[in-house]
Amino acid sequence: MTETILFDIDGTLVDTNYHHSVAWFRAFRRFGVTVPVWRTHRAIGMGGDRLVAAVAGDDVEKRHGDEVRDAWKQEFDPMLPEVRLFDGAREALVAAKDRGWRVVLASSGAREHIEHYVVELLDFEGLGGDRWITGEDASGTKPDPELLEVALEGSDGPAVMIGDSVWDCEAAARIGVPAVALRTGGSGAGELLSAGAAQVHEGLRELVSAYSTLPWASPK
Repeated sequence: MTETILFDIDGTLVDTNYHHSVAWFRAFRRFGVTVPVWRTHRAIGMGGDRLVAAVAGDDVEKRHGDEVRDAWKQEFDPMLPEVRLFDGAREALVAAKDRGWRVVLASSGAREHIEHYVVELLDFEGLGGDRWITGEDASGTKPDPELLEVALEGSDGPAVMIGDSVWDCEAAARIGVPAVALRTGGSGAGELLSAGAAQVHEGLRELVSAYSTLPWASPK
């Protein structure tokens, strides 16, 4: 059996959470809705189909949900060239492959954004990565675990999830996969542990140093 290490992308491998927060703030403002940026940031990592209602209420979702999501993309797209990898992102993937692990990436983000990160920034195929999926590959978004279930299809052994948000931890817990969280998304260690993280690390280099201690479990 081969272990599978499953990485979230936004906020875990690429430094995008605050870009997303600002883009959502601007998108809401187009419709006269002001959502404090801190509140939106707390929801980053949740699927966009859930985020509008979560931060602005069901009424805004009913009146403007799809329009806000379209506006978010319009606001975020010009920021794409500013996005950078977190320190140690490529090294973390290479170190995982060197240990013989299957390396999978999963994000519910827009495919064109994720493709830019995976192909242009990470050179995932060149690093020997095994599989990557986006929101187009699953209808359920975090904290629903469907995206993770799809990402783990074909795995024949235990797995571990690497993410940065409480939503990553909650989704992993629902399918019995241990979650290891990074603080790179802006969440505190306490809230990540409360959401079910088995370990919390400051960043990717610290994660690699702890590879020998990662928890593993077979998905339900």
